[in-house]
Amino acid sequence: MAIQRMDNVGIVVGDLEAAVAFFVELGMELEGRAEVEGLFADRCTGLDGVHCDIAMLRTPDGHSRLELARYRSPAATSAGPRNPPHNILGTHRVMFAVDDIEDTLARLRPHGAELVGDIARFEDSYALCYLRGPEGIIVGLAEQLR
Repeated sequence: MAIQRMDNVGIVVGDLEAAVAFFVELGMELEGRAEVEGLFADRCTGLDGVHCDIAMLRTPDGHSRLELARYRSPAATSAGPRNPPHNILGTHRVMFAVDDIEDTLARLRPHGAELVGDIARFEDSYALCYLRGPEGIIVGLAEQLR
């Protein structure tokens, strides 16, 4: 099997509090908040100086998640090129959990997939990368490390 599940959908927002309130009102549950920055974030997103606040929400059944992010730096953009950067306002990627990130990337390259940044490791927990797929859609791949 190529993928295990859809892990989460990420959306960059200008007002994190208002977005969290909207999705909580919709019925999602706030799972947690974090501040993200450093080399790991820069490598994964392909941006320099990443510093953002995130809120993770889950559906009531616990099977689907939504990650909301407000970029402190670099500043989010609202308009851009056909293949926008990772920190553009609005939906910016769909993340999939995979068994083998290298193999999955190799199989997707013939279909036009291009890395946005690099494959980055988060501690001993995950290997992650973002790639640009069809129509410039950013797709994330996450491999849980053993």
